[in-house]
Amino acid sequence: MLKDIDNPKVEGVALAIVDERGEGSEHNYYAYLLNMKNEPIENILVRSNGYGEHEGRAYETTELRRFFPELAAQSALKIEPILEEAFKLTNQYWVSFYIGKTIYDKKYVFVPGSISADNFIAIPYVDEQGVLIK
Repeated sequence: MLKDIDNPKVEGVALAIVDERGEGSEHNYYAYLLNMKNEPIENILVRSNGYGEHEGRAYETTELRRFFPELAAQSALKIEPILEEAFKLTNQYWVSFYIGKTIYDKKYVFVPGSISADNFIAIPYVDEQGVLIK
């Protein structure tokens, strides 16, 4: 039965953790959803959580769910803030959305240590630096 379910590949949709510099040297990190397609995506559901082990202790964050009606073509959407302390954990974002009547979903996973200035690039549509997963 599962082989009969169409699971279309997600292309042109990315997730980024962006460092929005505040006053002085203050860091403010946010998760952004990027639509690099030439068409809008609709009925967007984002589930996020963090988990892992640090210094011998297991951690798991609360799972958050957010709904957004639409994200225009060639644009970005600020999803939520993320605390720097969470960078020690695996941070997972599960994104589902529609294009027309077709549903798409993809899991974006930032492993511990990946959200680092060493991995920063220019993030499209946001004009800030951050880490991007396509």
